[in-house]
Amino acid sequence: MLKVVVGHSDDPSSKDAVLEAIEQCLSALNGVTPQAGILFVGIDFEYALILQEIHRVFPSIELIGCTTDGEMSSVMGFQQDSLTLMLFSSDTVEIHAGVGVKTQEDAIAAAQQAVQQAMQKSQQPAKLCITIPASYTADGTTTSGESILTGLNLALGHQVPVVGGAAGDQFRFQTTYQFCGTEVFTDALPVLIFSGDLHISFGTGCGWQPIGQKSVVTRADGTVLYEIDGKPAIEFYQRYLGDRHPTAENPLAVYTGESDRYYMRVPNTYNPETNGINFLGNIPEHATVQVTEISRDQVVEAAETSFKTALERYPGTEPEAVLLFSCCCRRWLLGTRAKDEYQLVKNALPRPIPICGFYTYGEFAPLEAHGQNYYHQETFITLLLGTH
Repeated sequence: MLKVVVGHSDDPSSKDAVLEAIEQCLSALNGVTPQAGILFVGIDFEYALILQEIHRVFPSIELIGCTTDGEMSSVMGFQQDSLTLMLFSSDTVEIHAGVGVKTQEDAIAAAQQAVQQAMQKSQQPAKLCITIPASYTADGTTTSGESILTGLNLALGHQVPVVGGAAGDQFRFQTTYQFCGTEVFTDALPVLIFSGDLHISFGTGCGWQPIGQKSVVTRADGTVLYEIDGKPAIEFYQRYLGDRHPTAENPLAVYTGESDRYYMRVPNTYNPETNGINFLGNIPEHATVQVTEISRDQVVEAAETSFKTALERYPGTEPEAVLLFSCCCRRWLLGTRAKDEYQLVKNALPRPIPICGFYTYGEFAPLEAHGQNYYHQETFITLLLGTH
């Protein structure tokens, strides 16, 4: 059995918002005590107060959370500047929280710290890891999604799916906040690890369409791309964009091995002195890439594709919870149509199921049902959970 409930409030008062969300959860729990939860909140709330109220009502709860670039739930749909709380209770599934700190200094050590903290409370092997780590730190630098993923893979083993998204701060790119228990962090890696009799599935969708020929990265250093097919990377982009510099509207599709599956990398800045294009994620040398173009209709429809893929892969009969992680760039580029992403998922559900999610600064999920974990951008991730 897995019982999942959701509370959601857009009250500007932190105390009133959390009390409203808790009351909604208590009503749906109908006397059941939750063992774990995930909290997503807008950047301007009083986080310590919110965490204290949740633990006052649920003193033994294993809780993680983060700030966002927008929130989604089955209670209020898509919102900004709101608070949403998903709670889990089960007699067959163990759910434990952990947190690692100083991800900017050593993301691998932070990941191992978080996993160890969670797993030392568990009696069974990990089945799923949900993570919602730091992204932009106080000085404006980024925490590497790839380093976080490397650390989680080392700590958990590559067979454990890692799904989630990086914390946001509504495009301010100053400081994101993460939560574990009653503590508030600015450079941390919270995890919620599920073990036991649990069915899971996931799906990804982006909607950007690769155009032109496939090419090979011949020179790159971390997040900076210098050459494609032996020529300056900017020339590769100019072939399709003319004099326009690459932006989030034209990310690179990075292919995985010989597969036709790809993940996205978003260009950030161009340095004319070095001819380097800096991306919001690592670009591996020798990778096959294509430039992409945006169709807003297809970007919206990718949310439904993501959900339907997850539903087709679901190994049980009926999921009991839906978690959604969508990129902040999608919300920004879609504008008023961002709400349609959630609506498409809701409309595709066979029956009402608790939904919770947020807009992220980078997403985590495997591309294949039993494949390796990837760090994504401009992607919509669906995670389904259940015991049936």
